[in-house]
Amino acid sequence: MIRNQWYGVLESNEVKRGRITAVTRMSEKLVFWRDTDDHVVCMRDLCPHLGAPLRRGKLKDGHLACPFHGFEFDPGGACVYLPAYGRNGEIPKALKVGTYLTHEVQGMVFIYWGDPSTGPQPPKFFESIGEGFSFSRVSQHWSVHYSRMVENQLDVSHLPFIHASTIGRGGRMVVDGPLVEMRDGDMEIWVYNRRDDGTPPRKAEELPPPTRHPFLQFRFPNLWHNWISDDVRVTAMFAPVDEENGVLYLRFYQRFMSLPVLRDLVNLVGKWGNIVIANQDRRIVSHQMPKKTDLKMGEKIMQSDRAILLYRQQRHRLQKEAGQV
Repeated sequence: MIRNQWYGVLESNEVKRGRITAVTRMSEKLVFWRDTDDHVVCMRDLCPHLGAPLRRGKLKDGHLACPFHGFEFDPGGACVYLPAYGRNGEIPKALKVGTYLTHEVQGMVFIYWGDPSTGPQPPKFFESIGEGFSFSRVSQHWSVHYSRMVENQLDVSHLPFIHASTIGRGGRMVVDGPLVEMRDGDMEIWVYNRRDDGTPPRKAEELPPPTRHPFLQFRFPNLWHNWISDDVRVTAMFAPVDEENGVLYLRFYQRFMSLPVLRDLVNLVGKWGNIVIANQDRRIVSHQMPKKTDLKMGEKIMQSDRAILLYRQQRHRLQKEAGQV
């Protein structure tokens, strides 16, 4: 994981008012809940008193109460009530639960995994997906590090093999390029796959300048966008669980059908299409070794892996800037 980054970790509908949502993210046990202003709170699932799991606690008047001794913590993590000391007892300032900054964008919950004093700007979703789009969603657990999940969606040469019965039909095995650029910190990818006609693949510098929007976009550290057409999109959020597991959040977006019943039917078809395609990927990716990728790990990178290589380079650079390498 990359420090000092906004990570998408949950769908907003997974954090409901009056309930505690407990998950593992970033290799940490975390609890999420909503305060009286409906703002999402993220805390470590550990009472600083005697280590009780806060997921077993209760929400009381905008505070999270520990199930063991009733200590109450406000949304900032500070203990505001210690029953054994009484209502007017002096509470030690050190009695505080670790918290993370949170932000919601397009029905997704993000946490800032790093030092909040760095003054992080709020995370952004893909600006080209605006009003008029409706969507369906699905989530899947993958037994692999999120970096492998990301790279799978940046891999432009696996489609004729893993997805031969779906999006890889047509036998377009030869990869010209691909053309990969960094723009405002985002990766943008143009794909030029074709059938084998006996001519060798062209290098990226031999390709003409693109005349259309990118086919794929990746926003660090864990958002992906497949720009299928102006009216049809697929997005993915790769939520890190730990060093060997992740959760894939997929959405199918469309705006060509707005009539309520037909809209829902189209979105349902898109959802099931996402499930079928994701299952085809998961069957292989979940068994890649090692489960986590790095810039220098001995794998033999090909010309067609330009996007994967750039991802690894950028990820390494961001980790270096955060003091992790």
